[in-house]
Amino acid sequence: MAAETAQEPRTAPQCQAVPSAVLDGPVSHAISRVARLHRIAAGRALRDLGLHPGQEFLMMHLWDSGAVRQSELIKAVGLDPSTVTKMLQRLEQSGHVRRRPDPSDRRASLVEATETSCGLLVEVRRAWGELEHQTLDGLEDAERTELARLLGKVEASLCTELARSGAAECEAADKGPGAC
Repeated sequence: MAAETAQEPRTAPQCQAVPSAVLDGPVSHAISRVARLHRIAAGRALRDLGLHPGQEFLMMHLWDSGAVRQSELIKAVGLDPSTVTKMLQRLEQSGHVRRRPDPSDRRASLVEATETSCGLLVEVRRAWGELEHQTLDGLEDAERTELARLLGKVEASLCTELARSGAAECEAADKGPGAC
């Protein structure tokens, strides 16, 4: 008779204890952890499309807005100018964007999505849809709605505070459909 081996029951991985330095900010700590994991999952999905994390936001803005000045794009995405420049160089090399002089101001550059990138739009939407499904798996419809509502309130609160301190990260607004 063969000896049966006892297997330990599978359990969900336990979250690490909250570091004592964040005891006064457990929600902020949770948001930070979730944001980190979400960015990792998004990075994996984008890698399959040949994109690096953050590049999809540049492309989303260009698809929605059409050609914009590079300086406006930098403000819209709220990133360091050197980071946006590097992203644009990579996107330009891959054929997703083109830069050209602004006819109204030759010192400025206009950036626009290429027709080739419109196919990428479909893939980015699909990837974000899958990411949404992974992120919200296990939540009821009412919980999803409530989570979106609460996160909107958190975002508004943070933007209000940033605006008070003179930061421009929350000033950008979508301006309508672009070329795709």
